[in-house]
Amino acid sequence: MRLNKKQWSWVFYDWANSGYGIIVTTAVLPVYFKAVAQDNGVSAANSTAYWGYANSIGTLLVSLLAPVLGALADYRGFKKKMLNGFAWLGIIMTTALSFVPTNQWKWLLFVYILSIIGYSGGNLFYDSFLTDVAPDDEMDKLSSYGYGFGYLGGVLAFILFLVLQLTKGFGQLSSYGVARWSFVLAAIWWVIFYIPILRDVQQVYAIEPDKNPIVDSFKRVWGTLKHIRQYKAAAWFLVAYFFYIDGVDTIFTMATSIGMDIGVNTTMLMMVLLVVQLIAFPFSLLFGWLANKTSTRIGILTGIVIYFFICIYAFFLNSVGDFWFLAVLIGTSQGGIQALSRSYFGKLIPKESGSEFFGFYNILGKFSAVLGPVIVGVVTQWTGKSTIGAASLSILFLIGLVIFLYLPKLTREKAN
Repeated sequence: MRLNKKQWSWVFYDWANSGYGIIVTTAVLPVYFKAVAQDNGVSAANSTAYWGYANSIGTLLVSLLAPVLGALADYRGFKKKMLNGFAWLGIIMTTALSFVPTNQWKWLLFVYILSIIGYSGGNLFYDSFLTDVAPDDEMDKLSSYGYGFGYLGGVLAFILFLVLQLTKGFGQLSSYGVARWSFVLAAIWWVIFYIPILRDVQQVYAIEPDKNPIVDSFKRVWGTLKHIRQYKAAAWFLVAYFFYIDGVDTIFTMATSIGMDIGVNTTMLMMVLLVVQLIAFPFSLLFGWLANKTSTRIGILTGIVIYFFICIYAFFLNSVGDFWFLAVLIGTSQGGIQALSRSYFGKLIPKESGSEFFGFYNILGKFSAVLGPVIVGVVTQWTGKSTIGAASLSILFLIGLVIFLYLPKLTREKAN
């Protein structure tokens, strides 16, 4: 599949905010915040709790508003404006992280919450633009390109950060200085690669504006919920998605803790993170190719089965080598299952209400992140082994698999 200019511009938004995802959320800010909090007398346990609260608050705010924001974006001319507003909120707040004084850890959390809102809100409208830039028969590959190049962009941004860190800013920066400049790096990366979608991508499917678009958006969301039976395929897919994507997200977020439990050091964990991102790039594209040659359904089922095996294998983890093998498996399927889920859902929904429906997709994807960590935590405390806790996630993939196997009876023929 050859991408046109509009499609490449859409793809590069995933590349654009990938620096935020890996530098700010995953690699730097968690460590920086804990150090700043500790310097200000906050205990390690409390700083971890506050970090968790900040992530939950930012995600929850966007998730609760996602369907209404999406419904509002479905009005002609609104989608690009809303993407623009949330993207710039994320960019500005990411930059602002570097200017918060080190004795103001509460303000650091507050600015981070605003950056999460910008990042998550921007992704909602970016996802919904998929229906505007690709016909149904091109969605699988284009969605896979988005995730694939997003991972590649993350790798390159992370390498730039590593150069900054290993050279200590070429001998000019302290550890705090490196962290602050890494936030600026993530913001600049976001701005540069945001320009293409801002310039080239336009809303195609839309409904005409109402006199009271905000009030009408609430009414449309309520109407969709009341008449959900009209969208059985999309509704049942979201149920299956809730379970299996919960497992996907939990494995990624808990992998660091599990690795440390079996003796993987911090430097090695950084290398594992980099390798997973690098592997995810070609395999995301491979999943798009698989879906094109067979069907989207088979591609998603393949991803679910691989993740089920990952959970079972986690039960036997006892060495660094085992952890590396598990990380490689995660890298092969992480981007693919996310990409095909997005495109599968995009084929099932009415195009003119795409942003509203992707709002529901967004909220279930975010809320699913609650169940998995609880399962891992409870089972780990009960058994005393985090590897058994990770293995227990297999139940989520099994439930998602069973629901998804019945789903084709409900879907449109074009969704396969």
